[in-house]
Amino acid sequence: MAETSEPGGAQAPPVTAAAPGWPKLTHPGKAILAGAIAGGIEICITFPTEYVKRQLQLDERANPSRYKSIGHCVRLTVQDHVFRGLYRSLSSLLYSSIPKSAVRFGVFEVFSNSAKDPQGKLDSKKSLLCGIGAGVAEAVVVVCPMETIKVKLIHDQGSLAPRYRGFSHGVWEIVCGTYQGLTATVLKQCSNQAIRFFVMTSFCNWYLGDDPHREMNPFVTAAFGATAGAASVFGNTPLDVIKTRMQGLEAYKYRNTLDCAYEILKNEGPLAFYKGMVPHLGQVCLDVAIVFVIYEEVVKLLNKVWKTM
Repeated sequence: MAETSEPGGAQAPPVTAAAPGWPKLTHPGKAILAGAIAGGIEICITFPTEYVKRQLQLDERANPSRYKSIGHCVRLTVQDHVFRGLYRSLSSLLYSSIPKSAVRFGVFEVFSNSAKDPQGKLDSKKSLLCGIGAGVAEAVVVVCPMETIKVKLIHDQGSLAPRYRGFSHGVWEIVCGTYQGLTATVLKQCSNQAIRFFVMTSFCNWYLGDDPHREMNPFVTAAFGATAGAASVFGNTPLDVIKTRMQGLEAYKYRNTLDCAYEILKNEGPLAFYKGMVPHLGQVCLDVAIVFVIYEEVVKLLNKVWKTM
């Protein structure tokens, strides 16, 4: 966190750090901690929509399709496993969401702090590049191995004869193939975070105008975050579908990422690349809005108890 000197040598009050797009600096350590807390809370709220989205994406037409709609998927899940069925495999996503969000915000702040101008302002184009860097980091370090475990567990628990007894057993069985779909995952996370941080930074810079110290209401942050989330869904749902297929139990069908895309297009048509987009859209808008609001508020709290230069 940066401090400035006033005329006469007096120290000005520490600059308050905030969410990406604000013309202020955030200590990477604070970003990592705030990101981890935000990621954990967010996934506990939005997991049911994530579960339904994955089930629809993995429900290939050739099976034949088991689910007729989003509502039908929810109804069958509750019917077979009661309401708790919508939270099956929550542990796998919780274990990934916390470090993923921590890495994402930590790396973004490291890059953005270096990319800001002398006034501490980050423009939209630079935020796009910082978002790409954050996406690559989270994809390689956290997302690819944990998403492989998560997708296979969700896919397995939706089958008639599950092969994994729980998270720890599933991890042990899956661990050798945790980097399946790495290319698709990196492409997805790069585009994801590039779009989100670009949109969020653009809106924040517009809102702040010529007053870099203007406070942002949490509801405004939530609205900007939801918009950034929606933009990322429309921009990279096809990559998300490919990544999910490459990490599912039937990934052996595909030679590589391009072959997977070709097979989906050939056998299911172009609309298959947007399968599960509706529940995904609702989930991501809520997800991104919650994460940015909690992140900002936690950083504000940390600034009061954790003084940094």
